[in-house]
Formats: sequence, structure tokens, C-alpha cells
Amino acid sequence: MTNLEIAELLRDVAAAYQLRDDAKNRFKIIAYNRAADSVEHAASELKDLWDEGKLDEIPGIGPSIAGHLDELFRTGSSKHFRTVMKGIPKSAFKLMQLPGIGIKTALRLIAQGSQSEIKKMLEQVSKKSKEKRLLLPYAQKIADSIVGWLGKEPSVLRVEPLGSLRRKVATVGDLDIAAATNEPGTVIGHFSQYPKAKRIIEKGESSASILLPGEVQVDLKVVRPALFGSLLQHFTGSKLHNIALREYALKQGLSLSEYGIKNLRTEEHKNLRTEKELYEFLGLEYIPPELREDTGEIETARRSFEGERSRTPGGLPNLVELSDIKSDLQVHSDFDIETSHDLGASSMEEIIKKAGRLKYEYLAFTEHNPSKSKHSEKQIVEILKRKREKVEQLNYSRVTKVFNSLEIDIMPDGELAVSEKGLDTLDFALVSIHSSFSSSKDEMTKRVLSALSHPKVKIFAHPTARKINEREGIELDWPEIFEFCKKNNKWLEINADPMRLDLPDFLVREAVKGGIKMTLGTDSHHVDMMDNMEYGVAVARRGWAKKSDIINCLSLEDFEKVVIKK
Repeated sequence: MTNLEIAELLRDVAAAYQLRDDAKNRFKIIAYNRAADSVEHAASELKDLWDEGKLDEIPGIGPSIAGHLDELFRTGSSKHFRTVMKGIPKSAFKLMQLPGIGIKTALRLIAQGSQSEIKKMLEQVSKKSKEKRLLLPYAQKIADSIVGWLGKEPSVLRVEPLGSLRRKVATVGDLDIAAATNEPGTVIGHFSQYPKAKRIIEKGESSASILLPGEVQVDLKVVRPALFGSLLQHFTGSKLHNIALREYALKQGLSLSEYGIKNLRTEEHKNLRTEKELYEFLGLEYIPPELREDTGEIETARRSFEGERSRTPGGLPNLVELSDIKSDLQVHSDFDIETSHDLGASSMEEIIKKAGRLKYEYLAFTEHNPSKSKHSEKQIVEILKRKREKVEQLNYSRVTKVFNSLEIDIMPDGELAVSEKGLDTLDFALVSIHSSFSSSKDEMTKRVLSALSHPKVKIFAHPTARKINEREGIELDWPEIFEFCKKNNKWLEINADPMRLDLPDFLVREAVKGGIKMTLGTDSHHVDMMDNMEYGVAVARRGWAKKSDIINCLSLEDFEKVVIKK
């Protein structure tokens, strides 16, 4: 189940409690609704956190609800949830997904027997449920176009995306944009004329909404420059971060809202033009949007702010930047290798030129291993020797250093899909799982550790094997994987392919805590895909990763030292 589906289930349970007369159910209703909000806005998939035994890290999920969710994940259903919702038509819960309809209204509509009307409403729900959230790069592309359009209007002084897009979450729902201006009417009018808009949904004095092709809704909020910092912080979220920040402010006698900060004792109101002013006014270091998930960033920012004034080290990390990246460590060229999977579409020469434009010092060609079903052992070795010779030739005449690598399938028994003679042709290897996803956690962990044990293997690529909106990740014993990697100088990849973004951010955070080194690779199968590196960096930042946590930030000289380290 996705986070959204679990959140809907928890709200259904809260609604079922609402129908009971028992006064004590009021606290259960509050608890389940808060848990639903937490799950919906969680930065990581709840199933992944359950796999790691970390359900209790989600605010609002106490021992009781965690126990029911544990049963749900183990068996596919919860006896408690079924009991609470028994006797309530499923259609009533579905109707609740429409705006303005609660459980009592839904039951009243059903009781009135207007079948045709109910059918139409359920069709609306069905259509809504089929709508997928946008992958981060697609949402970014749309937002960039709209920001560019707004930038053509001279009265727009500042413009920024909001919400999950600004926090660089892997998927994004509706798009929200904020603009600072002294002429709100002019800006609203200009926004409404966006050339790609299918229609205007709403147009007011300080906000407007348009619908784009693909049924993507974009909302614009305009505000005076003096209030822009408050609005930007408020609508960037996350919801849980904002709740925690408001509680932090209240302890100081301050009320925090999208309109600024008010002193509750003196009624004095503080306008804030920037987010940095807002956080500093509260006694906090500026918190980057990627960290605003209520996972300890507020307390850490307080320590940072106090440490800066007392010159004491500690606090928020200096997050890795795109400009820190010196290489791409997973790229697939069109070298004729008859791979086990998809072949790259761009030549090695084209890729090297692109790497030069990106100012990379080095990169690795990591084509998939040759297909075992199409080649003999001898043929595979000959193909890999030809590839090595090609790379050696390129290194004689190019500024960007090229490493001869390979992305090798981990077979179900943990063996590698390339022989020792084939491995001898490589500078180093990546290993990954592309099949047999249903093994148990213990079996899968043994499979991975067996593959990582080979001396030529340095990187575990897209480690959870997830595909966003399509396939959940595999189950692994991550503490055991982390321990092995640290002890044996192995690296975990943050795959920047928008369909993967894997390691997920919550596992990046755990790796950072454990001192595990990571790499960034775009998994490019075309030269243009190398631009996706920024999304891998976003995942690293959401996981609190610093420059020192990422192998790709090493200079060529330092990388050559660690890649051959025993």
C-alpha cells in the first residue's frame, strides 16, 4: 500500500469512530486523523520504514496504531480496522474522498437512494484515485516554465515554487508558486494568460489557479515583498515541520503564520522578507527546504544558531551541492555489447564531451554485462576485452579520465553474471538486482553480500531496486549491509534516474549516520540523461549528506586512491 492509501484507511477508521456515541472515541478520532496526516506527508514510504522497524519514527503513530499497521503489512489486513468499520458501506468511505463530504453526509446520501447521483460521485473518486503524482523532474520542468513566464512580468520581484517540489520530494502533486509584487492584480492577470493553460480554475485578488494539459493544477499566491519570507516558509512545508515550528515559536510567546510573526504578549507584528530572517528571529539557523520534514532539524538548527554565536562546532550539516560533483559513476554507452538489459543510445565520445561540459574530472562507463544466454563464456570475455581497449584509446586523447566499469547482475544465488576472466578486464564493477525480487529479507541480504564480497565490486547500484509508482523496493537487512560496506570499503549508490532515486532519502540519512560512503550515478542511457544528476543530489541533501559522504566529490587523484584500496 502507498502512503496515500494508508492515510485514507486511517481516516476511514477515524470516521468509523465518529459514528459511535462513546465520548472517549474523541481522542481516537484525533489520534487516527493525526496519524493519517503524518503518513500522507511522510518523506519516506511507510512500508519501507516498517521493513526497517522504524514505524515509531513517524510523528503521530503511537504503539497502538503501529501494532495495527504491523498486522496490516504482515497479513494484508488488520482485524481491528475491520471490526471498527464493520457494517459501514464501502461506498460511504469512498464518497468521503470528495471535498466537503464527511461520513455522516455520505451515509445520508446513500440512505436517500439517489443511485445515479452516487454513481457519478463514485466515478469522480475513481478518476481521482487513478491520478498519479508527478515525478520530480517533470514537476520541476513545468514549474520552471511557469516561473520563466512570470519572470517576464516586470512587477514580479521574486518568484519561487512551493511545497513538495521546493523540498525536492521524489513525487509531486499539484504545483504551487509564490510571487512577491506590489501589483498583485497585474501579476494575477499575467499568470492567467500562461500560454499552455487549458482553463482558469479560479482567479482572485491574491491567488489564482490554472489547469494544464495532463490535468496538472498550478496555484499561484501573490504577496507584498515584506511578507514574502513568511509565505514562502509556510507553504514550503512540510506540514509536520510547520506544526513543530509553530509549537517551538509558541514556547517563546510567538504566533507564527503565513503573514509573519506576532508577539502574543505585546501584539507586535513582525514582517519577514526572507526565510533566513524568519528562522533567525526564532533563534534558529536557516533550515534548507530539503530538511524540513520534522526529523530533528529544528533542534539541530537551534544548536547551530547558538553554536555560531559561541563559536562552538555542531549543528546542521553543510549539505552537498551539485557543483561539488566531480563525476558520474553510472553511464551506459552504445558500445556493441549485446547486454542483458537495455543498451545505451549515445556513443562514448558524445558522453565524454557532455562530461566535459559538466566540468567532470572523470566518469565510468558501466554498460550492463553481456547476456549470458546469447554468448559463451569465451565470447563474453572477448567483448569485455574490446571494451577495455576502446576505453584505453579514449584515455590517450581525452581530458576527462574514463574508467572501464560494468553494471553486473546479481544472480539469484548471489553469483555474478561475469566470470573472473571478465572481471579482470575492469577497473571496478557495480552490482545490482534486476530479477527475482520476491526472496525473503534474509535470502536477499545473503545474495547481495555474496556479490559485494568480490574484490572488483565497489558499488551496489540502485540498492532497493524500487521503481517509483510501479514497484516497491526489495527487503534487505540494512544494518548488516551498512556494516559490511563500512568494513569492506564498498559504496552504496544514490541513483539519480527519476524513476528510481534510490537509495531513498531515509536510507541515505541512515548511511550518513553510520559513516557509509555513497556514490551518485545518473544511470544514463542517453547523453541528455546526464543532466539528471541534480535529482540525485536532491536525494543526498534530503538525507543530510555532506560533500564528504559522497565519493563523486573526490578529485580524480583521490578517487584513484580509494577505488583500488583493499
